[in-house]
Amino acid sequence: MSAVDAVVFDLDGVLVDSEHVWDDVREQLARERGGRWHDGAQADMMGMSSTEWSRYMHDVIGLTESPQEINDEVVRRMLARYAERLPLIEGAAEAVERLAGTFRLGVASSSNRPLIDAALAGSGLAHFFEATVSSEEVSRGKPAPDVFLEAARRLNVEATRCAAIEDSANGIRAAHAAGMRVIAIPNRRYPPPPEALALAEVTLDSLAALTADTIAG
Repeated sequence: MSAVDAVVFDLDGVLVDSEHVWDDVREQLARERGGRWHDGAQADMMGMSSTEWSRYMHDVIGLTESPQEINDEVVRRMLARYAERLPLIEGAAEAVERLAGTFRLGVASSSNRPLIDAALAGSGLAHFFEATVSSEEVSRGKPAPDVFLEAARRLNVEATRCAAIEDSANGIRAAHAAGMRVIAIPNRRYPPPPEALALAEVTLDSLAALTADTIAG
């Protein structure tokens, strides 16, 4: 493994405790519009780009609106929830500040661009990140490596010289496929299976354990 020059954070589930908010918003919309919500829907959509999950909501959940209309409504509701209360994960600000002195920082997220910007602005952390990428800005969502590779490109750092901080199975797979050093902080609500965790170089219990030494290995 090469030396690490940059750290690329996932957003949902790593810095912002938002996976259950996504779940609530999409389930509520599906039930309001007569969709066929099912227990595995959130797990299916974790890591998907907005193009992919809005198509899933249309094709699988059965909403009659176009994927673009579904996407726009979900984003509107998510922004309202963030404005009411941003669910920043305990220790997120401290972890970002701790690493910013040593590494260049980026974000590679499946969230829509407006939600990334709102979360980072609301947390006061936006100025720490040199590059932020939404999977709607690349060809494929996680578990494809595209969003991580684009983050590395925007940071002008080789992907093999980046560490990725991830919580989900698809995110871990994506970062590993990009050739990054993967540090997993497993999502407690939606824990990744052992075969996904096996792809991580390091598994931590919380952001409190995320230090420069952990990153460097």
